[in-house]
Amino acid sequence: MNLAHWLERSATAMPDRPALFLGEQQVATYGLFFAQARAVAGWLQAQGVRPGDRVAIFMKNVPDYLVVFYGIWSLGAVVVPINAKLHGREAAYILEDAGAAHVFVSPDLREGLSDAGVAVPMTEAPGPAFDVVVRHAPIQTITPRSAEDLAWLFYTSGTTGKPKGVMITFRMLTTMSLCYTQDADPVHPEDTTLYAAPMSHGAGIYNMMHVRAGARHVCPASGGFDPGEIFDLAAHFGSVQIFAAPTMVQRMTHVAKASGRDGAGLRTVVYAGGPMYNADIIEAVDHFGPIFVQIYGQGECPMGITALSRADVADRSSSGWADRLQSVGRAQSAVEVQVGDEKGVPVAPGTHGEIMVRGDTVMPGYWQNPQATAGTLVNGWLMTGDMGFMDAGGYVTMQDRSKDMIITGGSNVYPREVEEVLLRDPDVLEVSVVGRDHPEWGEEVVAFIVGDVEPARLDALCLDNIARFKRPKAYIPIEALPKNNYGKVLKTELRARLKSQGGT
Repeated sequence: MNLAHWLERSATAMPDRPALFLGEQQVATYGLFFAQARAVAGWLQAQGVRPGDRVAIFMKNVPDYLVVFYGIWSLGAVVVPINAKLHGREAAYILEDAGAAHVFVSPDLREGLSDAGVAVPMTEAPGPAFDVVVRHAPIQTITPRSAEDLAWLFYTSGTTGKPKGVMITFRMLTTMSLCYTQDADPVHPEDTTLYAAPMSHGAGIYNMMHVRAGARHVCPASGGFDPGEIFDLAAHFGSVQIFAAPTMVQRMTHVAKASGRDGAGLRTVVYAGGPMYNADIIEAVDHFGPIFVQIYGQGECPMGITALSRADVADRSSSGWADRLQSVGRAQSAVEVQVGDEKGVPVAPGTHGEIMVRGDTVMPGYWQNPQATAGTLVNGWLMTGDMGFMDAGGYVTMQDRSKDMIITGGSNVYPREVEEVLLRDPDVLEVSVVGRDHPEWGEEVVAFIVGDVEPARLDALCLDNIARFKRPKAYIPIEALPKNNYGKVLKTELRARLKSQGGT
């Protein structure tokens, strides 16, 4: 089924219901939202775009983003969202690889595409050209799509090479949306979803269950992530859901505590993109209350692997609560999750291995890349590349990416375990642990530290809590950890820094 039908149903049942907002200002009802989306579809059709063609969105967070999104789907074309923070040359690569027929671009991003030599037809949105688009004669009926048809072509962040296009089908998105309401958080018409993170990724992919419910969609007037603005909008709208990376949650907590804000109006904060350190999520729950839900997924299985409920995140009394809090939760309803050995054979509970998943939210493969597909989909399982273990209760603890694991003297060290200990020191603001080449041991453990703290104190903290071989052999002060556009620490850059310094 074409998910544009969800917008059609909400617009038909409640055409006057408020739908799209820029800050506190309403810009469209559901009736207007759907009418403009059908106009976009009609305009694209007049430009020669056909069902199955790829149409890119290289836009910042604005309400028109969703109009374009559903216009593309209404025609039966494929959405190719591109992170607005990417360089023009990076976006140009995606447009070429996807074979995009058209791209909608924020006015201030168009020059970057032009400088990169992009020949794909471009339309600025918002702006006068887009005003013409949304007044075009609309298509009369939504183009039918099957469950296996391509809906969304998602490009991985490409921190270790060129990004790959993940093929996301309508079945995957439908299943993911229904799992969200079952395993993470129900959605009601009176709710508001607030897009404070890029709509090209996790924040935007959560639009669908809110469209289906007839909820409100709010883009901050700033166009990005500003904790103070989020608190203001939450207080104004009430019953607000946002998607946030762990670093965003940490920032929200610090700003709220410093400014005396309590997060009134925030109903649910879904955090993903990596597990949060226990110290950070405990501090967040202590301040905001039980509003947090954790999701674990990948582009290859969008938001659809495990979930840690708000009850588990807020629990401080049950036996083993701290271990569960360190996990990424249990398998979502539509998938099987296992931990396997190097051959993909499931291992016993508590045994370390690679996290594997199969089910209706798993991709059919990478766009025009059969070699990468074969290396990632093995015997029906998606090999996530994430290392961890599953306990007897089904809770999965993700320790690190397989490439981030440190092998020192034949023993495995999972950086997150060391990072969790170091963050117990109140003067450690951020930390990232990586391996450094060592002539005798193969690798040794090194910690990059944001904060002013004596190494001897950190040594003592580690020796009190973890095995001696896991203790960092060096603590390197750094003003800020390098991160990608989604807030993930770039350990590849830290390792490169060590190599450029001759391994010291």
